[in-house]
Amino acid sequence: MERPSSATYKIAVFCSGLSRGSNLCALHNYFTQNKLPVEVALVIFTGKNAPAIQLAKEKNLNYRIISAYNMQSFETRAIELCRQNNIELIALAGFLKQLSENFIEQVQVPILNIHPALLPEFGGKGMFGMAVHQAVFASGDKVSGVTIHLVNSRYDNGKIVAQQKVDISSCKSPAEIADKVLEIEHSLYAPTIFQFLLSS
Repeated sequence: MERPSSATYKIAVFCSGLSRGSNLCALHNYFTQNKLPVEVALVIFTGKNAPAIQLAKEKNLNYRIISAYNMQSFETRAIELCRQNNIELIALAGFLKQLSENFIEQVQVPILNIHPALLPEFGGKGMFGMAVHQAVFASGDKVSGVTIHLVNSRYDNGKIVAQQKVDISSCKSPAEIADKVLEIEHSLYAPTIFQFLLSS
């Protein structure tokens, strides 16, 4: 059955238990402020102490906390929630766990991840957050950036959907690189998701 052109796309955002929620906030704000037919219909946190939970409350978002200590249990519950909420796309935002091939097949919706570097460089297991920016800084590279990619069962390995570079030649520390890259994350993720949904 063809999708009604006026229907709202429903997406889920998965965040770690340490998530500050800046990308979650950027996504929600972009879709609402631009009056786009995209709703953050479900947010899943892996820990009850995530700073972003307060943000979800303030934005009146539908959120759940599911421990990722046992990933099989996490994935089973996440699939149930995605189906209950008619989710059409999952966006990972600071989600640090590796999703299994079984989950990717069973959930039956595209999964996008945002990575704070220009893949395939500076990706893979353990390469997240400040560890990425420290590696970029140590390399002496003058350019970094952001990659948005489809998720498969290997870390940072799926098909690249979008990339944007940023000049870091003036950065004096990994923290300065992080600040520059985060700005790009906030401006790139939501429009990329929207265009991906339109083209799916």
